[in-house]
Amino acid sequence: MSAISSASTAMAKTSVTPGQLPLSTGVHDERWRAPQPFALPAIKAVGDCALLVEFGKHLTADVGARVLQLDDALTRERIPGVIEAIVAYATLLVIFDPVAIRYEHLRERLSELVSAPGRRHRSTRRFRVPVAYGDAFGLDIEDAAARLGMTQSDLISAHAGAEYTIAMFGFLPGFAYLTGLPSHIALPRRATPRARIFSGSIAIGGAQTAIGSIEGPSGWNVIGRTPLRTFDAARFPASIFEPGDEIRFEAIPVDCFDDLAARANAGEVLAERIA
Repeated sequence: MSAISSASTAMAKTSVTPGQLPLSTGVHDERWRAPQPFALPAIKAVGDCALLVEFGKHLTADVGARVLQLDDALTRERIPGVIEAIVAYATLLVIFDPVAIRYEHLRERLSELVSAPGRRHRSTRRFRVPVAYGDAFGLDIEDAAARLGMTQSDLISAHAGAEYTIAMFGFLPGFAYLTGLPSHIALPRRATPRARIFSGSIAIGGAQTAIGSIEGPSGWNVIGRTPLRTFDAARFPASIFEPGDEIRFEAIPVDCFDDLAARANAGEVLAERIA
């Protein structure tokens, strides 16, 4: 049994209700599954050195899978002139060197890649992430539970009992947006954002949950904190996680946090890989 597991408390699994929301207001909470046939995505120029491949206006399991498939295909193809690809909920932004590859050529190659039947060649990674819920780390947990009409314990059980997928990084370096939040614990963001919160925050914002990375501003409802150093610019790779990783949260006693945080600061990766 791991140190994290020995410090954890048992959590009941909460069922996930499928749904779909516009990207402007939130995301659906269904687990990702194998892709289904779709119309070809739109490919749009973004300035003179990027192309945006847009798979849809909503995040669904299939859309998310197709974004990751194209990202995986670009990694395998190693097209000369392609600098990087940035994953988002329903799009992939492809940055390229216009001197090394022509816009028309890259657009044609992207069209070929998205038209080909595909699947991810990289296996899905699954991690167990320790979280100290409530007390000094749950800045909004009392208010959140009250607004949801449940006890803090029930909120923790529901949040830690679900299965999540990292859809993308954004806002701050290494800030992970996760799909899979049970719909009955979705909450609007705070009316007044905080100018700064601690690193490793675990929070709810609309129909999403997130794993914070570094200190920074936030309008999300903070319910806990992980001792992991999920992002470290001096480390390679800088982020422990990547889009497509599956996450399970594991509640730990608050008094175990400092010891685990010290181990993380010393370089130990506390995210337990379970697959």
